Amino acid sequence: MRSRYGAYVRGDAGYLLRSWHPSTRPATLDFDPDARKRPVWLGLQVESHVSTGPDTAEVVFVAKYRIGGGSVVRMREHSRFVREDGHWSYLDAVPPP
Repeated sequence: MRSRYGAYVRGDAGYLLRSWHPSTRPATLDFDPDARKRPVWLGLQVESHVSTGPDTAEVVFVAKYRIGGGSVVRMREHSRFVREDGHWSYLDAVPPP
């Protein structure tokens, strides 16, 4: 999960797509070419993480970012992950508890 946050910070669409489960992965992931319109990521706080099975896990986190000179946005997400062939992949997000 932290590696995916780092990929968002770097704008690494390739890593994000590779670490996204094929059943829910979008065909493409494009970042706005205008840097002023892209988020500047300010931090990540993991609120909870739980193994929900031998090959499944869930993480609740808060990520903060700002676009341009705008206000700081606090994004809270409850993400689900699945492990296949020894590799963890982001599956999807569900409403936070």
